[in-house]
Amino acid sequence: MIRVLFTIPNFDSAGSGKALLHVAKRMDTTRFEIHIACFHSRGEFFKEVEKSGIPVHIFNYIPLIKPYLKGIKACYKISRKFKEINPDIIHSFHYAADYTEALAANMAGIKWVYTKKNMNWGGGSKNGWYLRSFLASAIAVQNTDMMTDFFRNSKKTVLIPRGVDVNTFKPIAKNEALAERWHIKPNQRVVMCVANLVPVKGIEILLRAFKIVSNQFSEWKLMIVGDNDNPYGKEMLALATEIGLEENVLFCGKQNNIQDYLSLAEVVVLPTLNKGRREGSPVSLLEAMASGKNVLGSNISGIKDQLRPFPNHLVMAGNVEAWSNALLQCCSHKNEINEKLGKDFRTYVIENYHIDLEVKRCEELYLKLVN
Repeated sequence: MIRVLFTIPNFDSAGSGKALLHVAKRMDTTRFEIHIACFHSRGEFFKEVEKSGIPVHIFNYIPLIKPYLKGIKACYKISRKFKEINPDIIHSFHYAADYTEALAANMAGIKWVYTKKNMNWGGGSKNGWYLRSFLASAIAVQNTDMMTDFFRNSKKTVLIPRGVDVNTFKPIAKNEALAERWHIKPNQRVVMCVANLVPVKGIEILLRAFKIVSNQFSEWKLMIVGDNDNPYGKEMLALATEIGLEENVLFCGKQNNIQDYLSLAEVVVLPTLNKGRREGSPVSLLEAMASGKNVLGSNISGIKDQLRPFPNHLVMAGNVEAWSNALLQCCSHKNEINEKLGKDFRTYVIENYHIDLEVKRCEELYLKLVN
C-alpha cells in the first residue's frame, strides 16, 4: 500500500481544493492510502472534505524561511510532523513558489511532488520556482506550454491536465427557478462567463465586446458567475453601467451550484488575458464543454490545449474587436447549431479530459516514483 499525503494551504477558495478532492477520493484504495494536510478547517468546502472520510491533518506546514537559520529549524520541525504521518509521497497543490514544504519533505526522506498550476515563473518568484523544482522528485504540469517554457530539459515532468466529472457536468434541462430568480425571460439567450473577478480574467474586454453584440442582438444577456466582492469586481460593475450594459449584464457573484447556472447558458466564454499568471488548465471551460455548451476561450496557454481541435473557438486575448466578432458569430447561430457544437465539445472532453484520466495519470506517477 502506497501512502500519499495531499497538501494544500486551505479549502477557502474551493477551486484548487475541489481539484485535489476530485483526485483524492477517486484513487484506487486497494493500492493507495490517501491523507490530506491543510492549515485550518475553515471554508464551506471543508465540509465536503470531511464527508469524504479521508484523514485530514491540520497544521501549518509552510514556515517562513527568513531569517534563514530560524526558517531551517522550522522546516526540520515540519519534517518531523511529516514523519509522523509517514507518507511515501507528498503531493503539493499549493500554487505559490514556496519551497519550505519541499525542504521539509527532503529532510524527512519523503518523495515530494508538486503540481504547476499557473504560468507564473519570473520576477521575484523565479528563484523560488527553481528551488521548488530542484527539490521535487517529480513535477505535474497542466499544459504543454509549461513543458517548453519552464521545464524544457527536465526529466522530472509529467503532463497531467485537469479532468472533469462528466457525470456531474452534463447536459441538463434549463433550471427554470434559477432563470426566474435572475429575471431571464423564455425568449432570452445567455452568454456566460464562470470566473472569479480578478484582473487577469479580462472581464473588461468581455464587457466591451458584448456591448457591440447587444446592439445587434438584444435577446442575448451576459451572465458573469464568480466572486466580484473585490476592487476589480466593483470596477467591472461600474464599467457595465458606464457603457450602458446594466440591463444586459448580470453579475451573479460566487455560486456553488455551477451545473444549474450552466443550464441557463447557450455559449460560455473565458477571456483570460495573456499576461501574469494566465491559466494552467482552467476547469471552468472543461465543465462548460462537458455540459454541452458552445465555448470560446482566449488563445493562450492552457486554453490552447483544451481547444486544440477547435481553432475557430480560440480568440485573440485582450482584443475587443476579435472577441466581439467571435461572439457575434456564436450569437447569430440558431440554438440548434450551438447545441450541436456543444455535443462535439462534450464528446471531446469525455475522450480527453475525463476525471478518471487525471486520476490514472497521478496513480501511474506515484507507482513510478515508489518503484
